[in-house]
Amino acid sequence: MILRKSAPELALMERAGQIVARANTAVREALRPGMTTADLDRIAEDVIVGEGAVPSFKGYHGFPATLCTSRNQEIVHGIPSRDVVLDEGDVISVDCGAIWEGFHGDSAMSLVVGGDEAATDEVRDLLQVTRDALWSGIRAATVGNRLGDIGAAVQAHADARGYGLVREYVGHGVGRALHEAPSVPNYGRAGKGLKLAEGLVIAIEPMFNLGTAETVQLDDGWTVVTADGSLSAHWEHTIAVTPDGPKVLTARDDDEAYLGLLAA
Repeated sequence: MILRKSAPELALMERAGQIVARANTAVREALRPGMTTADLDRIAEDVIVGEGAVPSFKGYHGFPATLCTSRNQEIVHGIPSRDVVLDEGDVISVDCGAIWEGFHGDSAMSLVVGGDEAATDEVRDLLQVTRDALWSGIRAATVGNRLGDIGAAVQAHADARGYGLVREYVGHGVGRALHEAPSVPNYGRAGKGLKLAEGLVIAIEPMFNLGTAETVQLDDGWTVVTADGSLSAHWEHTIAVTPDGPKVLTARDDDEAYLGLLAA
């Protein structure tokens, strides 16, 4: 069942989303070569708990950490570890969720350890195009559009660059549960699928690979990697469909340029 959110519920979800935004910002600002993914997890958890919220992921179906930290060929659901030391030039996807007053926020970003100058043009392009695809999907999340419009907008970016578009893992509704109906694929046909209505809250989260789209889940039962060992990028925001257009509940300061285009 698809649960549309009331104005008071959206206010709580925006609060949850902004806690996630602050946690992700703290991780981004702290990220340095030599850190472990467990270090990043501690930073995010300190922010979330310090805000009086609860990490969404910790304990979710047994997941052991606050963040999902997925490095290089890992696509999603990587488990933070003291044994995973980040090197300059690594790509690290940080996926974070928080619960405020019973409602979730969910957002992911992909970063280069050491900053963009530590990456090749190929890697910078992968991260940028995946992020652009996310925002194209967001712009399509308007009242009266359909889920297929979001998927088609995201897919167009992957197809234009020949990236592997991950299909097994998709976006989703968000609310009192971390994952609600509907599923939000990163592919589709414009004009098809569920009609978007006011009060719908969804997470849009494209995952693009430099190589093929095929994935493999590791024996830990969580970490998903590219089948061919190629690099992957993952971006995500939680979006409310409103009469005034899509509202990005998990927006960060570094989204300012994208938010400006959204408002234009």
